[in-house]
Amino acid sequence: MEWLTLVATLGGALIAISGTVLADRLRTRQEADRGLGARRREVYTDFISAAGVAHTRLRELAQNADASLDREAASRAALVDAQVYEVRERLFIDAGATVAAAGQRMFEQLRALRRAVAAGASLPEPRFHDAYHPYIASVWDYRVAVRDELEGRSLTPGAFGWTNWDGRERCSVCRAGDALEGTRATAP
Repeated sequence: MEWLTLVATLGGALIAISGTVLADRLRTRQEADRGLGARRREVYTDFISAAGVAHTRLRELAQNADASLDREAASRAALVDAQVYEVRERLFIDAGATVAAAGQRMFEQLRALRRAVAAGASLPEPRFHDAYHPYIASVWDYRVAVRDELEGRSLTPGAFGWTNWDGRERCSVCRAGDALEGTRATAP
């Protein structure tokens, strides 16, 4: 009878210790997941903010009519000073695959905008808008990917009353160009 009591006691102790170890592992995993989620949210915001700073600087350069300005150097400095490259590296480390891919597309479009500005494109010119609108569309694609990953909620242009993300329908320069093209098409 004494052996049966001892075996039952040891069995109970083993079950209790196993339960404690399992609960501790689950708690540790949840804390790690929360930490990764917080890091991702931070780097996702840092990336779009850095790109926004670079974008603002590129728009300022596109408005500058100073012919003595070295647009190539100034446009490169816009991305470097905004720390886009550094934050992009952090994005690749912490981001999920979909967000990292959307971030890379956004980065490539930002660089295309930088090249257009470096080549002398100014705000009212079609060559600026040919680079600007794909960049804006990629920014929204990035936002959609982030929302989808972090919250599982999608976002569509229709939520804002728009038909697409690139902003052409709301752009006075592009609408004027489209109207001009329409006039040329109907002219005898």
